[in-house]
Amino acid sequence: MSVEQKTAREPCCSKLKMFLAAMCFVFFAKAFQGSYMKSSITQIERRFDIPSSLIGFIDGSFEIGNLLVIAFVSYFGAKLHRPRLIGAGCLLMAMGSFITAAPHFFQGLYKYETTLSHLSASNGTESALPCLTNVSLAQDQEIPTAESQAECEKAASSSLWLFVFLGNMLRGVGETPVMPLGLSYLDDFSRQENTAFYLALIQTVGIIGPMFGFMLGSFCAKLYVDIGAVNLDTININHKDTRWVGAWWLGFLITGGVMILAGIPFWFLPKSLPKQGETETEKKLNVLEGEQDRFIPDNNSTPPNKPAPVTMVALAKDFLPSLKKLFSNKTYLLIMCTGFIQVNGFIGMITFKPKFMEQAYGQSASRAIFMIGIFNLPAVALGIVAGGFIMKKFKLNVLGAAKICIGASVLAFTSLLIQYFLQCDNSQVAGLTVSYQGAPEVSYQKNTLISQCNIGCSCSLKHWDPICASNGMTYASPCLAGCQTSTGVGREMVFHNCTCIGESSFPYANMSAVLGQCPRKNDCDYMFKFYMVVSVIGAFISACGATPGYIILLRTITPELKSLALGMYMLVVRTLGGIPPPIYFGALIDRTCLKWGTKQCGGRGACRIYETGAFRNSFLGLVYGLYAASYLLWGVLYNRLSHLQKKLTLKEQLKAQEQDGSGVSNGNGNVPSAIVKCNENPDQETTI
Repeated sequence: MSVEQKTAREPCCSKLKMFLAAMCFVFFAKAFQGSYMKSSITQIERRFDIPSSLIGFIDGSFEIGNLLVIAFVSYFGAKLHRPRLIGAGCLLMAMGSFITAAPHFFQGLYKYETTLSHLSASNGTESALPCLTNVSLAQDQEIPTAESQAECEKAASSSLWLFVFLGNMLRGVGETPVMPLGLSYLDDFSRQENTAFYLALIQTVGIIGPMFGFMLGSFCAKLYVDIGAVNLDTININHKDTRWVGAWWLGFLITGGVMILAGIPFWFLPKSLPKQGETETEKKLNVLEGEQDRFIPDNNSTPPNKPAPVTMVALAKDFLPSLKKLFSNKTYLLIMCTGFIQVNGFIGMITFKPKFMEQAYGQSASRAIFMIGIFNLPAVALGIVAGGFIMKKFKLNVLGAAKICIGASVLAFTSLLIQYFLQCDNSQVAGLTVSYQGAPEVSYQKNTLISQCNIGCSCSLKHWDPICASNGMTYASPCLAGCQTSTGVGREMVFHNCTCIGESSFPYANMSAVLGQCPRKNDCDYMFKFYMVVSVIGAFISACGATPGYIILLRTITPELKSLALGMYMLVVRTLGGIPPPIYFGALIDRTCLKWGTKQCGGRGACRIYETGAFRNSFLGLVYGLYAASYLLWGVLYNRLSHLQKKLTLKEQLKAQEQDGSGVSNGNGNVPSAIVKCNENPDQETTI
């Protein structure tokens, strides 16, 4: 007995634990890679001068890549060498990162829109500004020739965003085998009671990836896009400016290298493993039973120790029946619908959350990304651990897991509702959010940028070149502020004799202004701190339901359909929950833009400033609607799980009575109708 227990004891470095470690690393690497893409959304949008709806479409290309192959990989991959398929996927994800970074090496130097290029190179101590010349007007009225237009398009390389789209889509193709094949492989060869803990461990290590991804994104956002190729002293903007573009390409090279390393271990792992905790006696019995089932007393038969090879034709014939059987599981369909609606809200929120923090609270893009990485994501990691620990500690069944999911979702929704009331006023921009006299007055029209103080200056209304005056107001350009002279060069430039400053009702020290947008009021900083606290608490509570959610999915399907079920779940959730949200969230956010930038070759570029109230209503309102719809489905799902649990209990009671020999019939020879129904119509969903 003691010898058998020693044999059954798992070694500290078993192949299952090696696979577990490799899965942890690959979840870290793909989360590191994916979160960096999310953190670079704003930089890519500005670099290619595209609207939020288009950047949302580019972001959704990852899910498009999943859609192309996930059904086939999930089904056929389960019959093939799963670890090696995961290794091949890692290689594709690395290639996708390198392709995404490629446009940087084909584009010209980044040229941000400015009306001050003629002043930047001035060596004099004082220069005349556009208010006294027709420089800006000439820029607006100039008609480019065909040759200059062609050169401009070549320099701007606006169509190169297609490389970003294709690279992100290739990452989606490569990521396809990781979850369905990896989790099913782990669940097949581990003890049932350990599955929840292993899933929590993988997700916890995986959540460290976004922490590093967002911090890398914050670091790269502070580095100028053409670092090493230009003299930074000649750049008039800093990382807080909405025209600034960070070194977005650098992070994709780093994440691609990490992904190559993550895929190496899977090439050396076996196709299958012994069941965790299985004794030598059980192994021999299982092998013997398998040999007896396969053995045919024929001289021409296949040897008993060599199972008949599985052909692709046989797998293909079994695919549609398996798919039909899977989608006849009503509980599985409910889980899928609930999941893709919640993912809609989550994907839309996480994609544009840095932009929301930037516009609503006046944070720079790099700081917004850093705050998410350093505070929100560790809270998510702790929440996932807490959910897995609760499942293991109390040995909860599927119904208990559903209670945790519903409770966590409702509490997290409450924290989202609180965030709506933690708001700041609009940034005070003359002619856009306030009048030149300082009265609140939101306008989406260009003509409101003209006032009596600048009507004779022939100013450009297209360009965004903000300056901060001593009265605390931001003006769209020095010309629109009525500034007449400037001193200094580069970022040290100061503008003097700005006539529009005197028109405002705000107190001012002098008629001068400096480059850049004015910071928000001090009370907005306090409001942002409260927002972060509520956001972190909500992230922790929401993450507590992650592991129980996976357990519900795994325990409501039959074992032979596990890989296919996970794959189809990812297919539907990624397709309906991952592709549309960035597009319609972005299109709705675009409607709140107050000032659009101008492309190098003309035309509308990326948005420079949004109306804060409308942005908040559109962004949070859409999140609220999606999450509220998912809670209705959670109620229906819980009711069905409760019904299935009762049926399963009746079956177990019937089986116990038969084993005890007490019989199941009553005095007149009849059995309870509910039990008869269970036996006559066995339901694959009652495997919970």
